Amino acid sequence: MSEIPYKSFEAYLKKGKFSPVYLIYGEELLCKNALDALLNALIPASERNVNYEPVDNDNIYEAIERVNTFSLLPGTKAVALCDSRIFYSKQDDSSILEKAKAAYDEKEIKKAAKYFAGLLGVLNLSFEDVSNKEKREKNLKSDSELLNDDKWLEEIVAFCTENSVPVLAAKDHAGDLQNAVERGFPESNHLIVTTDIADKRRNLFKAIDTHGIIVDCSVAKGNRMADKKEQDTVLAEQMKEILGQSGKTMSRDAYPALYEMTGFDLRNFSNNLEKLVIYVGDRKNITLDDVNAILKRTKQDPIYELTNAVSERNTEDALFFMDSLLSSGIFPLQILGAVTNQIRKVLLIKGFTETPPGKAWNPKMQYSQFQNKVLPALEAYDVQLLTCLEAWENLLSEEESGDADQEKKKGKKKKNKAATDLLTAAGNPYPLFLMLQKSEKFSKSDLLEAIQSLSEADLQLKTSGRNPRLVLEKVILHICRSARPV
Repeated sequence: MSEIPYKSFEAYLKKGKFSPVYLIYGEELLCKNALDALLNALIPASERNVNYEPVDNDNIYEAIERVNTFSLLPGTKAVALCDSRIFYSKQDDSSILEKAKAAYDEKEIKKAAKYFAGLLGVLNLSFEDVSNKEKREKNLKSDSELLNDDKWLEEIVAFCTENSVPVLAAKDHAGDLQNAVERGFPESNHLIVTTDIADKRRNLFKAIDTHGIIVDCSVAKGNRMADKKEQDTVLAEQMKEILGQSGKTMSRDAYPALYEMTGFDLRNFSNNLEKLVIYVGDRKNITLDDVNAILKRTKQDPIYELTNAVSERNTEDALFFMDSLLSSGIFPLQILGAVTNQIRKVLLIKGFTETPPGKAWNPKMQYSQFQNKVLPALEAYDVQLLTCLEAWENLLSEEESGDADQEKKKGKKKKNKAATDLLTAAGNPYPLFLMLQKSEKFSKSDLLEAIQSLSEADLQLKTSGRNPRLVLEKVILHICRSARPV
């Protein structure tokens, strides 16, 4: 038997004896970690660009062709089918549907779409076959209660059709891959398949078991005591690894709070824990107050999710959260105002980075370095900017002084005090640190164009009678397009 549990895979790699084919299945993040560890053991980083070939869109035949082709450079070659749907079958329809809904609930629309397209593939259906409720009831014969919720299904189908997500025809891909595995590959060439579902009864699974290595990264998903214990063990190991690498500890009351906000979502749990490591800086221990300060807002504020996605130039997430907000009854002008405010702040931050004091900022620096080297200069910049704004307002007031008495008689309200809003959370500078990181994704001209587009969108929403959804989509696409690498 050549199946290895995830926790034993590191010990296997240290032996240095590799197989021609690997199947890595189960929990997504654990699969990714196992794949990374395998690649690090197989191919030096300097050769990765040439000798490692990931294959997109589950193209089995392209993968078979590549793994049977010698590399341009001598040495080990690896071909990977990542997130493959090769083991999906009609018997898994309810499981696949649940995975799609779980990804949708976690705001991972692209991942949800891939699951749903995989389901249609094994059922020999097209998106047209599920384009409305009547067709879904006729063609999706699953007993799952998830089919009663039209909203999420319609959003997934719309996303798939608009983004040309492929539905793979139900051919005997598994049989062809099995034959290739049994024939073998050139020496020093390796095929790696990662997937969330692996059916041990399938001949392909048995062929890989005979000729290669299978890495089990699965984690029980149920609510039984044994399942919960297994989940807690995996989370504890992940926490130990992340905290160990950063030299941090976590207080006992902080861990339950973190778990409550993420549930058993290993990727989300890990991302949030890494945020906390950055936030505490030089401090060694992560507390409950840290968890509440950094993570609670993200969970409870959907507007924050939208503005964060826009400033990250993440088009898919931004459009998803925009649609969710509109569906929940948030006014289009309120959504536009939140995005405008966020872009304005990024522009102000970008302006700071272009000043002599702002040159102290380095996107690779740690949060503690930001606090010591950059924050004082940023605070001084904010004061200077505020002084300029107040001077401009005073100048305008003097020009209007001839009408002052008349305005008083009319009871005109006093103008709001000038503000930059940069340091509105002065007691918690971490958002400023994140804002500086986000500013690296934009040039100044990008941000000025974004402000202009937002102004035009504001005018259209107020005067043109155009579809608000289309107006918001257009401006978000404009802001998020052509993202520069950080």
